[in-house]
Amino acid sequence: MSNPRRVRRARSVSGELLTKSREAALAAVQIFNSPLITFKSEIFIVLMHIAWTYMLQAHYRKQRVEYRYLKRAGPPRVFEKTKSGNYRHWDLTQCLQYAQCPVDAAAVNNLLFLAGIRHEIEHQLTSQLDASLSAKFQACCLNYNHYAKKLFGERFGIDKHLAFSLQFSSITRQQTAAIPADSALPSPIKAFVEGFEGKLSESEFNDQRYAYRVLFVAKTANRKGHADEVIEFVKSNSELAGQVNTAYALVRETERPKYLPTQIVKQMNDRGFPRFTMHHHTLLWKKENAKSPSMGFGVQVASTWYWYEQWLERVATHCDSNSKLYGAD
Repeated sequence: MSNPRRVRRARSVSGELLTKSREAALAAVQIFNSPLITFKSEIFIVLMHIAWTYMLQAHYRKQRVEYRYLKRAGPPRVFEKTKSGNYRHWDLTQCLQYAQCPVDAAAVNNLLFLAGIRHEIEHQLTSQLDASLSAKFQACCLNYNHYAKKLFGERFGIDKHLAFSLQFSSITRQQTAAIPADSALPSPIKAFVEGFEGKLSESEFNDQRYAYRVLFVAKTANRKGHADEVIEFVKSNSELAGQVNTAYALVRETERPKYLPTQIVKQMNDRGFPRFTMHHHTLLWKKENAKSPSMGFGVQVASTWYWYEQWLERVATHCDSNSKLYGAD
């Protein structure tokens, strides 16, 4: 027969853990959405790591699962302690590895991915993570909200506190061009991402619980007086979704042609501008600030700058306008 006092104690601790978990999750999202903070990805990962750890510990406490690290099976059982004498409880990875862990495989992949990123950012300064990992962050939030309600009830969801963040401008081609490519990630982070995702199957990689990717389409209300939502969701197996996915697959720039400066100059020479030199090319890109990320004319790969086709055509237009200067005698 269970001890009523012990049951009440378990519920109390479980409730306290869940409260701290929700506070950490809410803080993570609020900080990430703040325009005043630039270290947001790192803070988000650490806080969501804590939020998930506390939520799973609260679940195990409620289920009366022993989540302290065992030092000796006994009898009597001996549990590991910290230097200050407190019991060592399971970290997030151990919570996820438990045989009766309630989290599905795709959501586990998402958390293990973020745990790996957390390990990397603990040891070095990072930058440019926000856009590159945002799909993983969004999936982490949706997964957290799903399991908070599934394990503890609807009232414990955080979606009623947070909807979506607003911005002061529409998304333009220049803005999307300024978003760092995967190649702009710090090399240790990039190596971890490639290693982790290289082990995933196609279905695991594309699962929305691993990374939540959406396509935004400008939309107005169909009729006057009706609410106009910023984002419209369609079923993944619908005809419209199929059309969008097909179109997106056709226009997505996964590997754009790239040119070295010498190749740009040679192409201009071959097009009938033999006096166009590397010096002229350098003067042109500096004058137009063409290496600014907002221009979208090229990309830095390691220590080498590559130009996109957009810049090649811009140089061609320049040469056409100055044919007397660069053309043959």
